Amino acid sequence: MNSFHPDLAIARFIPNFSMGPVTSRVMRSLKARPAKPGPDVTVREVVVPGPAGAPSVSLRVFQPAGLQDTAPALLWIHGGGLVIGSPEQDDRTNIAFARELGITVAAVRYRLAADAPAPAAVEDVYAGLLGLVDRAGELHIDTDRIAIGGASAGGGLAAALALVAHDRGDVRPAFQLLVYPMLDDRTTTRTDLDTRLHRMWTAKSNRFGWSTYLGAALGGPEVSPYAAAARRDDLTGLPPAWIGVGDLDLFHDEDVEYARRLTDSGVPCQLDVVPGAFHGFDAVFPKAEVSRQFWQLQAQALRGALSIPS
Repeated sequence: MNSFHPDLAIARFIPNFSMGPVTSRVMRSLKARPAKPGPDVTVREVVVPGPAGAPSVSLRVFQPAGLQDTAPALLWIHGGGLVIGSPEQDDRTNIAFARELGITVAAVRYRLAADAPAPAAVEDVYAGLLGLVDRAGELHIDTDRIAIGGASAGGGLAAALALVAHDRGDVRPAFQLLVYPMLDDRTTTRTDLDTRLHRMWTAKSNRFGWSTYLGAALGGPEVSPYAAAARRDDLTGLPPAWIGVGDLDLFHDEDVEYARRLTDSGVPCQLDVVPGAFHGFDAVFPKAEVSRQFWQLQAQALRGALSIPS
């Protein structure tokens, strides 16, 4: 296993703690502080219909101030291993996307696994996507240029959302932005992993997150691709994708394999692997140069995929 990236060397002092029932309850009780977008970006909550028989879904919508012309959009899905998290935790980067790219960013608030196991989360984000399209006129959104994306569990949900949208045919996202996505529950069954330099999301945390979401189906043959996108055999016809992951990330192997399978299926996919980077490194050290560069790769991918002028 490689060593930490020089910009992330301090990570050797980060305790390698794991998520469990008690830890997740405590973390769910701690609310992320919303960021102040400044005068050039607006933020508001938009409520759209939820899945049949389920509660409404809220979208935390960021837009360039004074937006009047039709512009692309990004439906963003937060991470947290399916068991914690909220849209507010990604305010900083969502504001940056809106400001730098001139797009609408809608961060969807979905039900977490402890309250509603699979398929609740992916059905919520699908309802969020449909709601965003339904409100496109009001929000000045070009429905032919809507990307879907997320980090960690959010990236996994974005990949699953791409499958759901493809199969149901109601809306076709233009692009998938998958930031170290959590794609494959079968990683929980691996015994060959060198975990010494894993940080922020461990094998034990991964098993807790997936088992809370999937229950007894974890690792078995009955897991739906709508719950774990890597379970899908045929990836033909999905939107183009960008996948970014560090080579010290627990999800490295499953992400690289998914990128290969997308490419083999004829789906354009750019894969960027960051040497010496662990899971969530950019959230822990947002000011590090390697983190800034990682965000720029995401912005460049969106700019190209959504035909946004430089």
